[in-house]
Amino acid sequence: MSSDDIVISPEAVIRPGDLREDFVRASGPGGQNVNKVATAVQLRFDAANAAGLSERVRANLLKLAGQRATKDGVVVIEADRFRTQERNRADARERLVALVERAAKPPPPPRKKTRPSKGAVERRLKEKAGRSTVKKLRGRIERD
Repeated sequence: MSSDDIVISPEAVIRPGDLREDFVRASGPGGQNVNKVATAVQLRFDAANAAGLSERVRANLLKLAGQRATKDGVVVIEADRFRTQERNRADARERLVALVERAAKPPPPPRKKTRPSKGAVERRLKEKAGRSTVKKLRGRIERD
């Protein structure tokens, strides 16, 4: 591991060699600058061949990435929120790290089926009967 590696968990490490950044022109605000300077960033993370990811994290990452993942297992993140290349680069990397963090979380324990106790069932039925009685008493009063 080098000092440039982004360590997310023991199972998930992003190495700089697995990242590729392409700069393209962004749409949106920026005035004349938007037509001249390529400030938007396309960050490509080769998840399929990344040595720093375990198989579980790799599978989760590609599932979570959805349409951002290509058929070859490359996750593409586009960042063009900001007017400067540096802020867009940081934004793209932060979003990639957040995505890998979600993929690296251990799965939740399986749900155990539970049943209400006998006393709880009896209390619920007694309460229902009480409400039913109250509602019946709200009806019209008949005169003899």
